[in-house]
Amino acid sequence: MNSLVLTIILAPIIEIYLFIKIGSQIGAFNTISLIFITAIVGIIYARYEGLNTLRAGFTQLIKNEIPAYEIISGATIAFAAILLIIPGFATDTLGFLLIFPLSRKLILRKFLKKYKNKTNQKENFIEGEFEEVKDDHDKKL
Repeated sequence: MNSLVLTIILAPIIEIYLFIKIGSQIGAFNTISLIFITAIVGIIYARYEGLNTLRAGFTQLIKNEIPAYEIISGATIAFAAILLIIPGFATDTLGFLLIFPLSRKLILRKFLKKYKNKTNQKENFIEGEFEEVKDDHDKKL
């Protein structure tokens, strides 16, 4: 089964399970409050980290370097902000892991290593044969 379909099916099930478990431990009002607080704090911190990444990207551009990591990091922070807006504890946990610079570097390094292995397996040349043809001006077609 496709991993995206599996994620779409399992994510709400995990979130509902966590809502029930945490809600039974700390109460419904506290659970709802915790969801809102994590969303607000996460969005504020995502904005802060996004501005830091943007600043680092401009620094790379001033040095005439390509800000590749900053672009990927910015996209990751945007995805983390979306995860933090979605109500739930599992999405908030993943969102916070993607926002903090240390864990973001570790996660990105893991995914980039997988991607590099797939691209390095491709051959950078085309194999074929050739034949040298002499041009005779005497022959006419």
